[in-house]
Amino acid sequence: MNEQEYITVEEALTAVLDTVPVLPAETVSLMDGLGRILAQDVIAQDSLPPFSNSSMDGYAIRAADVAMASAESPVSLRVIGDIAAGRVLETAVTPGTTARIMTGASLPDGADAVIPVEDTNEAWRDRDRPLPELVKMYSAVKMGDYVRHPGEDIVRGTAVLQSGHQLRPQEIGVLASLGVSQLQVVRRPRIGILATGDELIGVDEPLRAGKIRNSNGFTQMAQVIALGAVPVSLGVAADTEEDVRKKLQAGLDAGVDLFVSSAGVSLGAYDVVKAVLVEGGEMAFWRVRMRPGKPLAHGRYHGVPYLGLPGNPVSAMVSFERFARAAILKMGGHRRLERPLIPVILQDEIESDGRESYIRAVVERTADGYIGTTTGGQGSHMMTSLVKANALLIVPEGVKTVCAGETMQAWMLDWPEYVF
Repeated sequence: MNEQEYITVEEALTAVLDTVPVLPAETVSLMDGLGRILAQDVIAQDSLPPFSNSSMDGYAIRAADVAMASAESPVSLRVIGDIAAGRVLETAVTPGTTARIMTGASLPDGADAVIPVEDTNEAWRDRDRPLPELVKMYSAVKMGDYVRHPGEDIVRGTAVLQSGHQLRPQEIGVLASLGVSQLQVVRRPRIGILATGDELIGVDEPLRAGKIRNSNGFTQMAQVIALGAVPVSLGVAADTEEDVRKKLQAGLDAGVDLFVSSAGVSLGAYDVVKAVLVEGGEMAFWRVRMRPGKPLAHGRYHGVPYLGLPGNPVSAMVSFERFARAAILKMGGHRRLERPLIPVILQDEIESDGRESYIRAVVERTADGYIGTTTGGQGSHMMTSLVKANALLIVPEGVKTVCAGETMQAWMLDWPEYVF
C-alpha cells in the first residue's frame, strides 16, 4: 500500500489547506458585506458621537448653577429654548438659564451638563403645554453628567475595524454610522458541485429499479451556501471519463475556485473520477484513515483545487465538513476554520475499527457538564442519524473501544440555544 495514498486526517487537512489560497478582494455595498471578511482596514472619517449630545430627556444647564440644588432647596432657572433631536439651539445657555433637551439632541453652547427631567418640577408635565418660563431643579449634577462627548466611542482617524474581521449586524451598524456605503471584502468562493454515478436521478423523478435520487449534490450545495460561498451546480456525471471531463470543463468555464465531487473515487470498476483527475492535473492522495469517508481524492484539475468525496451520503457530508469546509472558509478570508470542540461524557459504548472516527451524536448540557449520546445506526448510508445529531464524537486513531462514562471530544455541528 502506498502510504501517500492512505494518510491521517491531519495530514490530509494540511495538504488541502496548503492548496487553496485566500481569494482576492472585491467592492460590495454595505448590506452585501454582512457575513463577509474585510479585506482592508476601515479608517473612521468621523468621530462618534460627532458632537456633544444629551443621553437623557431633561434640561441642558451649567453645572455651577445647580451646585447647591436639592429637593428641599430647589434652584429655578429661566428656560430659553427647546432642543429636539436633529435641531440646534442658536442661543447659548448663560448663567441662570436652561434649555429643554431631548435624548440625542446637540448640547447648546454654554451648557456643560444635563439634568434629567425626573429631577425637575416638569417631570409629569403635559407635552402639549408650552414651555414654562422657569423650571425648578431638585438635584445637583457635575460637569459632564448625562452628556455624550465627541469621539467617546470612535475617534476620527482610528482603525475602527481591521482586515480579517467578519462583519456581523453590529459591524454593519457601526459602518453605517460612519457613512461607509461600500466595502472591500474577500470575494465569495465559487464551488463547483458535481455528483457522479449512473444510478442517480433527479429529485423530482419517481424511483425505479436500481436508481436513487441525487441527494449528495443538494447536500453539498446547501453546505456551500451555509458557509457564505456560491455553489455552481455541475449536475450529475455518468460513470464515463468523457462525461466527467465534460462536466468539469463546464466548471472551468464558470470560473470555479474549487471542485467538490461525490463518488467515483474508490476502487470500483466504474470509479472514473481518479483517472480524469490524474489525466487533467495531479492527485496528491486518494485515501484517508478516517471513518466514515476513507475514499477522498485531493489534487488539482487544470490548476483548480479538487476534492473528490465518497459516494455514501453520510461519508460525503462528514468528509465535506472535515476538509471542504475549512478550505472554503480559508478561501473566503476566515481565520477560524474549525468548528467548536468540547469535552463530553459518553453515555453509551462505541466500537471503532482503529481509524479516526466521527460518530453522530446528540450533546446535551447537564448540571455536571456536557454529555454525548450516539444517534443509533452509524451506517454511512443512514442520513437520518445526522439529522438527529448536533455533534460528531471523535474517536482517535488507534482506539477501538470507548466505554460509557469516558470523556471524548465532540465536534459541534450546531449550538442549539435550548441546550447551550
